[in-house]
Amino acid sequence: MSTAPVPPGARSGRIAALLAGPTGIGTASARRFAPRPSVAPPAEPAPSLAEHVPPDVPAGAAEDDRHIAGLYCPPAVRDDRALADAVNAALLAWVRDELRMDEPWVEAKLLAFDPGRSVMLCHPDAPSLEHLLVAGRFLVAENVVDDYYCEEEELGGGPDGLGARLLVAQSAIDPSHLPAAYAPQWAAALDAHPAPRSLVSAMAHFAALASDAQLHRFRHDTANLYLGYLAEAADLQTGRTPAVWEYLTQRQFNNFRPCLTITDSVGGYELPAELFARPDVQRATALASTASTVLNDLYSLRKEMALDRPHHNLPTVISAEDGCDIHEAFRRSVAVHNELVHTFEHLAAPLAPLSPVLARYLAGLSNWMGGNHEWHSGLVGTRYATGP
Repeated sequence: MSTAPVPPGARSGRIAALLAGPTGIGTASARRFAPRPSVAPPAEPAPSLAEHVPPDVPAGAAEDDRHIAGLYCPPAVRDDRALADAVNAALLAWVRDELRMDEPWVEAKLLAFDPGRSVMLCHPDAPSLEHLLVAGRFLVAENVVDDYYCEEEELGGGPDGLGARLLVAQSAIDPSHLPAAYAPQWAAALDAHPAPRSLVSAMAHFAALASDAQLHRFRHDTANLYLGYLAEAADLQTGRTPAVWEYLTQRQFNNFRPCLTITDSVGGYELPAELFARPDVQRATALASTASTVLNDLYSLRKEMALDRPHHNLPTVISAEDGCDIHEAFRRSVAVHNELVHTFEHLAAPLAPLSPVLARYLAGLSNWMGGNHEWHSGLVGTRYATGP
């Protein structure tokens, strides 16, 4: 079948429209990746430490009282406190009624963590409260897994036996297909503990609005997350500090990726599996996910350094490998974060014109990074504290 040639002017207009991204209701956030010249990213000013650092750090090192000076990140595209509060209220009801976690400390910890603001910031194109709650439930559920299985010894967490616990958690979203005599025991085990119980419930809500391909994608990314948890646990058990390259490789698995890759589901659309599986789209997803987690390392550094037990993050492994003090390691970690974000943006720019739905997904990753940054900076002085 032949087609008439496209006049040069019309062709250039069509390309410009593709580069601008999709149009219509709910697609404004996808129009982020405008055409850029093929040049290296501009040199960043030398990053400096944020405020709230020891007195030997020069005054005026921070942009303001919340943000890390020199940190490059996309901006958050909305901040709606009323919507965040509505999400938190619904999540509290879910935790109380479906998860049967009604202890006062649970509510206090959830409100301090502020998951409603996180998903409100990270998913500005969500078409309904229920879509935001899908993201919020998974955010809460994975923090329950982290607390009960990985972190809090008083709740039964820690590196010893972690693999067996995480396998049970994975089976909460990727069900075991057991002989009839054993299936009730597995189901009872899931229901008896808040970590798998939260995942079972969150997955059931997710399945109501996601396709089979999107569910499978989430299962895969969560299994990779747990593989990263086990690598971190192995380092703690053996007392070794990983090399920087090894730590960053671990962070490509132990990161926020399951949260980012549901951005299309939460946005009410689907990135087709054949587009999601493209190596360049996978690379863009990995870069955005790792950058977001390195940002977490930066904002939580002081809190983690105050812990009684060892805890690796990018500044501490850079300090160990390069023999520099933690302040210089923090500065170098900011530069690593910035490089990851710049690389993502320069990869996304030529990818976005390939498909309006791909443009929207890439914008969703960018929105997630920006929202995640704003959420972390808003928690300074509570859960997180910037600087060493």
